[in-house]
Amino acid sequence: MALVYCGIRIELREVKLSAMPASMLQLSPKATVPVLDLSDGQVIDESLDIMMWSLSRTDPDQWLDIDETSKQLIQRIDTEFKPLLDCYKYADRHPRFSQLEHRARAEVFLSELNRLLSLQPYLSGHRLRLTDVAIFPFIRQFAGVDPSWFEHCDYASVRNWLNAMLGSDLFQRVMQKNPFWQPGDAAIYL
Repeated sequence: MALVYCGIRIELREVKLSAMPASMLQLSPKATVPVLDLSDGQVIDESLDIMMWSLSRTDPDQWLDIDETSKQLIQRIDTEFKPLLDCYKYADRHPRFSQLEHRARAEVFLSELNRLLSLQPYLSGHRLRLTDVAIFPFIRQFAGVDPSWFEHCDYASVRNWLNAMLGSDLFQRVMQKNPFWQPGDAAIYL
């Protein structure tokens, strides 16, 4: 989303993680996405780093204008919430707790977001900023584990915010379905 917001044109290569092309593995042996291969040979393979790189070039609506609390919230999504999300999504791989117990542990973070969003439309205030774009994909994944539960859970402010993010023009432009890329395919630009 940050690349499109910043007006940075990229060649998009949609890949199937279970059949990662060898050329992608050469770029990033971690076999994760996203991966940004820059013309100067630099490879950026972390979502937040790609966002920060994009925003360092242009930031027309001041997405980077966030306070220290928002910066810490972004950091915590990676260090605290992401491991809990993984346990909830893949509960069979983490049998120490049941899926419901994993969800309950992650709900502590959702409760905090819900409190913030009950006071303001976005996580960092009254307009979209980096905080929202950095955290949104994780909440989208969380909601997707059990959509029926999420639709009826007590976190109405988080749900409304997520639905607004999902319905945004920016997200809709970015999430167009594309065929999986294979070497030799015609370029698709975003």
